[in-house]
Formats: sequence, C-alpha cells, structure tokens
Amino acid sequence: MSTKVRVMIIEDDITIAQLHQKYLEKMGGYEVIGIATTQAEAELQLDIFQPELILLDVYLPDGTGLDILQNLRGENHRCDVILITAARDMETLQQAMRGGVVDYLLKPVVFPRLESALQKYTLQKQQLTQECDLNQGLVDKMLQANTASTGGVQRLPKGIDGVTLEKIRVLFSSTKASRHISLTADEAGEKIGASRTTARRYLEYLISSGELEADLNYGTVGRPERCYKKALQPA
Repeated sequence: MSTKVRVMIIEDDITIAQLHQKYLEKMGGYEVIGIATTQAEAELQLDIFQPELILLDVYLPDGTGLDILQNLRGENHRCDVILITAARDMETLQQAMRGGVVDYLLKPVVFPRLESALQKYTLQKQQLTQECDLNQGLVDKMLQANTASTGGVQRLPKGIDGVTLEKIRVLFSSTKASRHISLTADEAGEKIGASRTTARRYLEYLISSGELEADLNYGTVGRPERCYKKALQPA
C-alpha cells in the first residue's frame, strides 16, 4: 500500500484552500495535513508538520509566499512547492524558478490543470525514488519537465501572442469592478487596437484557460452578441 503525499496548503482565502483540499481528496494519494492563511501560521505549521509538498499562494495578509519559499530554501526544508497565484509579472515567475518550484499555476485554477501538475509531480517523485543510477537521459527528462511547467507562461498556442494576450487581460484587470466588466469582441478589439476576429481569438483562449466566461446579450435588434467577463472564483 503506497503512502500518501503529505500536503500543506498556504492560501489567504480559506474557501479556495478548502476547494484545493477537495481537489486533492478527489484525486487520492494526497493527505492535507495543514491549512494556513497567513505567513505566521504557515511558518509555525511548517516546523511542526514537515510537509512533502506545499501548494503556496503569493499574496498573504502579513507577507508573501515568496518570502516563505526563500525561508524554506534557506533553512534547507526538504519539501517541494507548487506556486498558485494571481501574480502575472515576470519577476514573480523568475523568483519562483530561482526558488525551485515544481510548477506555477495562475489563478483562477481549474481542476484539470491542478490535476495535471500533481500527476506530473507524482510521476517525477516515483522516478527519482526508483532510479538507482543517475544518467544524462534521466537528468534531461527531469529538467525539461520542470522547464515546461514553470515556463508555461511563455508556451502559448499558435496564433496567441503574449503581448496581445496581456492587453486583453488588462481589460478585465483585478479590481473590485472587474467582475462587472462585460465586453464584446468588437469592444475589446477597439480598446486594444485589433480586429474583432483577433480579439475574439484571445477572448476564447482566456475562456479555455478559465480566466473569462461568456454569455449572450440579445439587445434590442439584430443577432445576439457574445459578451465576455471575468470568471468568478469557484465556491
């Protein structure tokens, strides 16, 4: 009988933390041994529980997940970290990579993406445990897997440019009013200086990644228009 991976969740929103816990329970093979919503709670629990894996948020009320990551490495804690964050700047990604995270997930997290990250992590862990002799092929395989996961921000589908994608994201920026912003492809294209077709391609991509959602606005005349808005965090 295989031993479950001991996981700690560090997330300022307790509802999201509990949702991630349900995801882990649904997958099986993982045991959530602690949930912390502040840096102070996290550091106390880390010393006591000694988790194997941490799901780590960046923004905490009394500090940052990057501070926790730096402290973990400085104190030589033997645990792996999957960063889960709303931070979309390259500096945060670079700091996470320097801290040796095994994956980097952008909020709002959809279950298939988290499931993929955990499955990849489990596979790597098994391979490292089972392999007796280290060879270059195994090294390359492990490093390529990590590069693919943390570098996923840059690996976009064909026809999706990072600069244009960020312009679209800014239209639905994370302000309190952002969830009330609703735009058609025409409106979004006009705001970023692109055609309706181009804007729609990026909007639909953000729907597929779980960042946006859409509904139909029937208006008063003509065909109904597809309107895009920021997706609500799952409850």
